[in-house]
Amino acid sequence: MQTSISGNSGSGFIVASLVTAACAAGPAAAETFTEALAGGKVKADLRLRYESVDQDNALDSADGLTLRTRLGYNTGGYKGFDAYVEMENSSALIEDFNSGPGGNGKAGYSVIGDPDGTEVNQAYLGYSGLLPETTAKFGRQRIILDNARFVGNVGWRQREQTYDALRLTSQTLPGLTFNYAYIDNVQNIFGADVDMNNHIVNLGYTGFESLTLGAYGYFLAYNGSAAARAASSQTLGAYVDGGYDLDGFRLLYRAEYAEQSDYEDGSSNIDAEYMHFILGATVGGITGKIGYEVLGGDSFSGFETPLATKHAFNGWADVFLNTPAAGLEDTYIQVGGMLMGAKLLAVYHDYQAEQGGGGDYGTELNLLAAKSFGKYYSAGIKYADYDADGFGVDTEKFWVWGQVSF
Repeated sequence: MQTSISGNSGSGFIVASLVTAACAAGPAAAETFTEALAGGKVKADLRLRYESVDQDNALDSADGLTLRTRLGYNTGGYKGFDAYVEMENSSALIEDFNSGPGGNGKAGYSVIGDPDGTEVNQAYLGYSGLLPETTAKFGRQRIILDNARFVGNVGWRQREQTYDALRLTSQTLPGLTFNYAYIDNVQNIFGADVDMNNHIVNLGYTGFESLTLGAYGYFLAYNGSAAARAASSQTLGAYVDGGYDLDGFRLLYRAEYAEQSDYEDGSSNIDAEYMHFILGATVGGITGKIGYEVLGGDSFSGFETPLATKHAFNGWADVFLNTPAAGLEDTYIQVGGMLMGAKLLAVYHDYQAEQGGGGDYGTELNLLAAKSFGKYYSAGIKYADYDADGFGVDTEKFWVWGQVSF
């Protein structure tokens, strides 16, 4: 199934998807093949963002102004089929930054991971006529499971992560959502193709009042060099997530546990645990949470989540995108709410090593304000300040953005 379709390259799969788009089930079911092709919906998304990065090292501070543009077309429905094609472009208007692996080569600057490029972001054929409440998708697609801690689209970056996959989603049984995906290629945020053979299984059950139960198995096998294959791993886990309405407030909680080990050609040294506990409450529109997340260490690398939306976890400064070999303990306090229609959020993190006596890594403050204006427009500002104490360097990041989506 693997297709190399980023940049200006093409593939037989893309041609097939465009041709089969006439058979599609999107906005509404059509009576004829022609109606399905012509009766679809255009989608567009534009995000203009300024980002600055200042690190306490020899690198020059980075400044970037980038524009992300997505244009897509979802056909109408025909006999249970649908198709979707979406192009994505990221262009730097100010490029005083290192855009990352295979990017602009400006190694003297700090990294802003938004390289220039145009790519096929999504191109898939869908089918919903097999079983009730069941859909299948084949092709390049966005996949976000649960809170995106293990499988996500890295939507914060201008070029998102998408997957060449066959995916089945079913809600045939009451209260149960079943997801399975076979992934043979990952198009990452740098526009590179990562050759993999992955089996993704995810279940969620909402049949209990105020409670969700989840379980998952992620079996990731890298292809290519021996070093790449050595990172192959399997992760098995489960969680409980929910809330209860009490007198004057709502109690929130989450508890999650997973184990990671080697898979196929993976290193036998891969052996780590994951835990995440959250306790919080919502009172008068303000939500406060205390969280404790642990990514265990092992003699290979540490508990890794290579398909995750990592930016949403362990601080927005992105210091811990790769788990240290000694592991990571992240204790955090989060407070958020709405003020004059704007979302406000503040998070404070304290980081320590999971092994070796739990030495200090550092602390971090995250601040966010974001607001929607009508149906199509939104804007926001965001700040991250990492204070190093044994790991990495002091890092400050600042963002301001505006977005149009329809």
